Amino acid sequence: MDCILIRHGIAVEPDEWEGTEENRPLTEKGKKRVKQGALGLAALDCKPTHLLTSPFVRAYDTARLLRTIVCPALKVETREELAVGAKPEQLVAHLSTLPSDSVVVCVGHEPQLGEVVGLLLCGKALPNFPFKKAGVACIEAEGIIRPSHGRLRWWFPPMQLRILGKRTRTKKQAEPS
Repeated sequence: MDCILIRHGIAVEPDEWEGTEENRPLTEKGKKRVKQGALGLAALDCKPTHLLTSPFVRAYDTARLLRTIVCPALKVETREELAVGAKPEQLVAHLSTLPSDSVVVCVGHEPQLGEVVGLLLCGKALPNFPFKKAGVACIEAEGIIRPSHGRLRWWFPPMQLRILGKRTRTKKQAEPS
């Protein structure tokens, strides 16, 4: 199984938002950068079989933007295991129910995503693996995913992911038809 963890894009700051925390949206800059990062994710040639997201608007909208570029045939599935306040063990328990050949994209929040990485790599939900907004990591596991049996396949801060997408797009444009 490959588990691709992505933090939502840049959202409106909490002190600038008058609505509920669950409905705090992405900024225009956040949307643009998520689209650019999605091109980088597409350049990595991952073929997701599942697209899971937190029900919070900023994560759901990030997942929808990723879907348009990376996996248009997939349905975006909201999961409470990715909501703010969910325990990393809850997400890992859900992932363990999926087929072992799955490529699962999970869009969520900090600190949970970093703690999931700690749990999968080290067996403990550690705070040592923080994600920047729109940052992404891929953890692979042989068979069913479970604590301490994951391997870090790759980790991209958002700027590197955007550069990867830009380079790939530029390279394709330069190729003769």
